[in-house]
Amino acid sequence: MDDNRRLLIIGSVWPEPNSSAAGGRMIQLISLFQNQGYAITFASPAQDSEFMVDLSDFNVTKKDIALNCSSFDAFAKELNPDIVLFDRFMVEEQFGWRVAENCPDALRILDTEDLHCLRTARQKALKAKRDFQISDLLVEEVAKREIASILRCDLSLMISEYEMELLTNFFKIDSSLLYYLPLLLASNAVPELEKLPSYEERKDFVIIGNFYHEPNWNAVQYLKETIWPLIKKQLPETVLNIYGAYPTQKVLQLHNLKEGFLIHGRAESAFEVVQNTRVVLAPLRFGAGIKGKLIEAMQCGTPSVTTSIGAESMQGDLEWNGLVEDNPEIFAKKAVQLYQVKEIWLQAQENGVAIIKQRYLRESFEDDFAKQIDFLVANLKQHRLNNFMGELLQHHTLRSTKYMSKWIEEKNK
Repeated sequence: MDDNRRLLIIGSVWPEPNSSAAGGRMIQLISLFQNQGYAITFASPAQDSEFMVDLSDFNVTKKDIALNCSSFDAFAKELNPDIVLFDRFMVEEQFGWRVAENCPDALRILDTEDLHCLRTARQKALKAKRDFQISDLLVEEVAKREIASILRCDLSLMISEYEMELLTNFFKIDSSLLYYLPLLLASNAVPELEKLPSYEERKDFVIIGNFYHEPNWNAVQYLKETIWPLIKKQLPETVLNIYGAYPTQKVLQLHNLKEGFLIHGRAESAFEVVQNTRVVLAPLRFGAGIKGKLIEAMQCGTPSVTTSIGAESMQGDLEWNGLVEDNPEIFAKKAVQLYQVKEIWLQAQENGVAIIKQRYLRESFEDDFAKQIDFLVANLKQHRLNNFMGELLQHHTLRSTKYMSKWIEEKNK
């Protein structure tokens, strides 16, 4: 193994693993590449944030970069990375052409997190009070940008099998450009149920999620207006604890002691909160990707009630860690049933452990991922020749984005 292998990660934000699943995902990717012998530099144009990790703790070099500035070109050229990983497509739009120009031999990887166009189209359909249709994606501007970005990159990492199918079957993207890599857990993350708080020791309901993320905020509103009153009526003693990073004033205003609807803001330890709760609620009405909060619930031995969008691509053909329901009245009824009937609750707990073991263990993916990366690094020239559409887009983007960016840079002077 070459000890001088270098990976440059360009992030839209600095990683905050305690604020979102995306932050945790980035730390997982860093660890995977370090195990393959890569020295890692993490660069971002974002401001430092209060809850970002100290990258030096992870043996990663931190680098502040500027948008629309040729200082990045000199930095990238000097670093001369073997691989560049873009954290989401907007970052590839900003920096992809600069990487292609200054590090033409670097393997370009896009970490999609989730398909933004799918989330956006579903959100618009919900706002218009109609069902989402796949054809909605064809008129979605974000889809055109996101698909172009996927085509320009040598490989895109996908966390959802449904989205893999959407890209290959609907958008006709060649499967050699996509790689399924879900959220990953170490083998010691498989919960030992007998060591966790028992059914009797737990109480109440919880929903947890970063409020910057629109689907989470929408789910909290939906609970407040529709679902929670139905549950509270049948279980008057219970409360719903709502945790999430970055609550705004509109979120805090929903706090209501009398209704048992309690807004707490950021959880010091999400694990501790979820482990002591009996049921997790996640009535997500739009979104994409897979849900870190629902994997976390499984790790805590806490059954969940969610929607078909919440559970999408998460369980394969296994039974869910609780119940999946889209109708709000039935959702509330099932939540009450899961809360009250110990046998159903215990079975749901077991289901969660089975899902983790079969679908999310790092050891099931790590070797194959390393082989895939090595193969692409070794065969990059041929791989790009096979992706003519990507090369075509790269050519035109280089022209248009480059001159737009240079114009902005001149203007800023």
